[in-house]
Amino acid sequence: MAVYTPVEQEDLLDFLSAYELGNVIAFKGIAEGVENSNFFLETDHGRYILTLYEKRVDPADLPFFIGLMDHLAAIGLPCPIPIRGTDGEALRELNHRPAAIISFLKGMSPQRTSVEHCVELGYALARLHRAGADFAIRRPNALSVQGWRRLLDATTARADEVKIGLGRALEAEYSDLAANWPEDLPQGVIHADLFPDNVFFIDNKLSGLIDFYFACNDSLAYDLAICLNAWCFERDNSLNVTKARALLTAYNSVRRLTPAERAALPMLARGACLRFLLTRLFDWLNHPEGAFVTPKDPMEYWQRLRFHRGIEGVGAYGLD
Repeated sequence: MAVYTPVEQEDLLDFLSAYELGNVIAFKGIAEGVENSNFFLETDHGRYILTLYEKRVDPADLPFFIGLMDHLAAIGLPCPIPIRGTDGEALRELNHRPAAIISFLKGMSPQRTSVEHCVELGYALARLHRAGADFAIRRPNALSVQGWRRLLDATTARADEVKIGLGRALEAEYSDLAANWPEDLPQGVIHADLFPDNVFFIDNKLSGLIDFYFACNDSLAYDLAICLNAWCFERDNSLNVTKARALLTAYNSVRRLTPAERAALPMLARGACLRFLLTRLFDWLNHPEGAFVTPKDPMEYWQRLRFHRGIEGVGAYGLD
């Protein structure tokens, strides 16, 4: 279970005294997620999610995350709404951790992505990018090119424990990406972690976008590249071109990609692979004994990175 900081009944009731949410009916930890401690909360006023933000989250970033959810929800995006206490504040502290309550969204994450899911995702991601254009708070992407350097420094010496020669290969990949990373693409607010477990569906219709705790400002097309990797590859790490075409075409129908973004997509997809490979590698090498959360295999993204290196343009993704 992804609960790092337990919450006892007495502490919960004391915390809830700052809200007008009624009596508690149910309260339990949520197994999904690897960054924070999440709990399902039901009261006689409704259903909610209580999150305690763990050490990886900088408290200084929380106003950005809370404000962004407020902003997107007000525009009509299906994302959680932060719940404010009687003092008007959405952020407070519980068990020595920053904490917040957000609204509960109905739906389920797909176990296997379909073409229909990819179409819905493409529309929603483009709407998110357009809706974020007038969001006033900015947050740099700590896990862009400079962040990859820090992750490499923390993992390269032990990378060969996972695969012989991996450390040298990652250094070479990073050098190429850092030297050629596109800098002049359209920028804005991106989700930066829109994996299938962060998207809900009801009858193949998208019903919710969650977990905005990696959201930041960066190239909009980089967000699309993250989704391409997360949604359009099969379990054998082969690209499903039909899914890729569906995702990109749906996105392009709402927010048209510029020629520069189209040309940069293979490079952006490589960078997205390296980012998630490195964070997974760090977790794999530093996984504490007895931890409830099983680390994800970093080599999954090595295979996808190699695919992107071998293509010549967006036609390989099914985009005309």
